[in-house]
Order: sequence, then C-alpha cells, then structure tokens
Amino acid sequence: MASHVGIWVDHKQAVIVFASANQVTTRTLQSEVGSHPHFAGSQVGGGEKKYEERFSHDLDRFYDDILTAIHQAEEILILGPGEAKGQLRERLGRSSVLSKAVVTVEAADAMTEPQIVARVKEHYGFKR
Repeated sequence: MASHVGIWVDHKQAVIVFASANQVTTRTLQSEVGSHPHFAGSQVGGGEKKYEERFSHDLDRFYDDILTAIHQAEEILILGPGEAKGQLRERLGRSSVLSKAVVTVEAADAMTEPQIVARVKEHYGFKR
C-alpha cells in the first residue's frame, strides 16, 4: 500500500485514496451509523442514552475499519464536511501504529471520487 493516503469521510462513508507518483487506488467503506435523531418526551427503555451508546459503538467500529485499511500510511490527508474528520484525527492520535503519521485535516463539501483523487494527488504533489 502507498504511504500517502487521502480520506474523505463523513459518518456515512469513507473514500480512501492510496496514492504514489505512478499509481492511485481507491477504496470505499460504508458505515453502519444511523442518522442522529433528536429525542423528545419519554425516555422509557433507555431512549436517547441507549441510542447514543449504539451510535458511539458504531462510529468506533467504522473508524477502526478505516485505521485497519490505512495501517501503513506515513502521511494522511483527511477531508470532510462535518465532525467525522476531527473525530478520525483524534482516533489517529490514539493509534499505536498511526500516531506518528503526518496528518493534515481540511474541510471539504461533498466530493465525487474523481474530485477526491484529484485533491489528494494535488496535496501530495503528484501529477494529475
């Protein structure tokens, strides 16, 4: 695997780009994280607290899948529109394998896979 990695991530999916000067490969991971509802009224059966625990567990599993996929990365560019990019950055810092990787985080709206690939190649200075 390439040591230069770019990840566009939100809570629904991660598009991972493994890049080198002469090769680019992509991989998409889907999460099992559900939408984040707002609770009102009765909390019988655990309600919001139970949902938050399940939401957190599903996110942890999703981020673990990403970390497993990029375990050899030396440089990582994280792109995304919301909180997920910061949460992933935090998880990288706690990883015994990836805590030494050079990480850059940038805000980015929704992007197509070719746009993500182009941004990653540009970031690492590879020809388009």
